[in-house]
Amino acid sequence: MTNRQRVRAILNYETYDRMPVVHFGFWGETLWKWAQEGHITEEEARTWGDGNATDKTISAKLGFDMNYCSIVHLATNIRPGFESRVLRTRPDGSREVLNSEGMIVLQKDGAGSIPMEVDHLLKSRKEWEEEYLPRMQFSEDRAYISDELKAYLEDENRPDWVGLQCGSLYGSIRNWIGVEGTAYLYADDPVLFKEMIDTMGDLCYRCVETALNQTTAFDFAHFWEDICFKSGPLISPRVFEELVGPHYRRITELTRSKGINICSVDCDGKIDALIPTWLSNGVNTMFPIEVGTWNASIAPWRDQYGRELRGVGGMNKVVFARDYAAIDAEIERLKPLVELGGYIPCPDHRIPPDAKWENVQYYCEKFRKAFG
Repeated sequence: MTNRQRVRAILNYETYDRMPVVHFGFWGETLWKWAQEGHITEEEARTWGDGNATDKTISAKLGFDMNYCSIVHLATNIRPGFESRVLRTRPDGSREVLNSEGMIVLQKDGAGSIPMEVDHLLKSRKEWEEEYLPRMQFSEDRAYISDELKAYLEDENRPDWVGLQCGSLYGSIRNWIGVEGTAYLYADDPVLFKEMIDTMGDLCYRCVETALNQTTAFDFAHFWEDICFKSGPLISPRVFEELVGPHYRRITELTRSKGINICSVDCDGKIDALIPTWLSNGVNTMFPIEVGTWNASIAPWRDQYGRELRGVGGMNKVVFARDYAAIDAEIERLKPLVELGGYIPCPDHRIPPDAKWENVQYYCEKFRKAFG
């Protein structure tokens, strides 16, 4: 079987020969550390991207079969993005920078984490209508599928599992205005709040529709959100169900009508309170199931929602920084979860810089033995 056939069979509760060894990519700092250690080349560290040729080379060196996030992306965000520029340099040398989404972030030399948000360009209807709405207009080139890509996707012997990125129905809006800003906006101007969500939903739908009119040869549909943290969602579940849920349903009904029955969502954090909305509106695969401090697992979700809920993720990546014994224990923890069916273990986010190369190799080797 190919990896494509394996993933499809597992997520549809069908017979398969073995579990593929799956990952979710790497942080850039991780790749540069491994390059300095001599495990990969600097060229590989520089050219890596989810699912590209370099990704496949590094995956093979480590022992992975595939990256789950091999996805065709559509232009579903603001376009063009804002020109990035430094707005102010602080006395300590850090810089307040306007990024492409209109967030003002604090950048420091040598910092590898996600930059801290300082402020946001979008604050009211004025900025929405003058700066954002014009950048949210649909055009067919947002979803252009080249002849070369179409031929690759429609090759019946294609071994790779490839998805269609259907956009972000709320996560990008959260980026534009911030968690606090969205909370105030919903209270102060609910009409504008809904208009922004509806505008995003319509743009995502039209992009997906345009892509599927060119080819339907995708293995799964995929959304990105990142709208939860360690204690729960960054939006009221009731508001999410009421305002965002219908857009999920509209898009997933479209993808299902084209024969794409697996639809996953990438959302970090404790997602439990939002699962009912996703599941009832056609999103049936949770990813990457961050273990975190709250011990996320597919097991209690399966008990609550049944076999309609699938999962990819849930492998605690922190063991890559520890030792072989920790990796052995993690694989043992995963065994009863795999037996549930409809679930593929995968590191629960990108592999971080503290990961030891030999530990990741050991994990892949032990995983293949355990689930072969």
